[in-house]
Amino acid sequence: MSAQDTIMPLWPKSIPNQHQSNEEEVINKSDDGILWVTNVQKPTLEVYLPSKRNMTGQAVIIFPGGGYAGLAYDWEGTDIAKVLTTKGIAGIVVKYRLPGSKSISEGKHVVPLQDAQRAIRLVRSKSDEWNIDSKKIGIMGFSAGGHLASTLGTHYNESVYKRQDEVDDLSARPDFMALIYPVITLGVPSTHTGSRVSLLGEDAADESVNYLSNEKHVQANTPPTFLLHAMDDGAVPVENSIMFFDALREHNVPTTMHVYPTGGHGFSLALKDQKLKGWIDLFFDWMANLD
Repeated sequence: MSAQDTIMPLWPKSIPNQHQSNEEEVINKSDDGILWVTNVQKPTLEVYLPSKRNMTGQAVIIFPGGGYAGLAYDWEGTDIAKVLTTKGIAGIVVKYRLPGSKSISEGKHVVPLQDAQRAIRLVRSKSDEWNIDSKKIGIMGFSAGGHLASTLGTHYNESVYKRQDEVDDLSARPDFMALIYPVITLGVPSTHTGSRVSLLGEDAADESVNYLSNEKHVQANTPPTFLLHAMDDGAVPVENSIMFFDALREHNVPTTMHVYPTGGHGFSLALKDQKLKGWIDLFFDWMANLD
């Protein structure tokens, strides 16, 4: 097995909360060369595995960002997975459904969480086949993908879809989380308005806003968390990471936060930023010291 090892569907039978429509998935490159996926119809896992002799047993499931309107699929997805494999870590990218799709029949705000729960259960079910330790499976999310990751990390125990097979009997709890310039809250003034509107619509009920403002749902069993943000982020205010850090600390959940003075938003690996480009090594060091 090498490079991209497999692309597999998340759902073996019917895709929950979805109906047939004439909508088609769109994959194109933006002006700055990022591969964008919109109108996701069939959610998948794209799996990158290191060689067996290099594997640490750890795996990271990656949720690309895009404001819940699209997925920056290579920039915050496959590029990250490939770097993880150089450290012996399996990198697995989730192409998750987006709430604005015409193919979603109901419960638009819960559809990304359905795909996220199924993704980690499916990876856990493949742990022996992929030489992964089933107790070392974490998640990483960027921007709105960070919101989805933090939603999974705080709502993993909730039943949001009907059981399809034995995979759904497995735990959906991540063993750790890495949230990179994440959307955390959907409340004002600190939310990313685009993500909130895409997920909940223009006139969201307070109940829905509170449900998906994940700083309000941290508990003692929330997974250990790595947080990274730039102080000058003009799209997703750094307060998102700070609020989540404070909630984790309040519940005695192990957490590490790195806040850079500059960097803006959406910097991915930041390879051309002399100050930021080392952030992934800080993450690797953190992973190496997880219990």
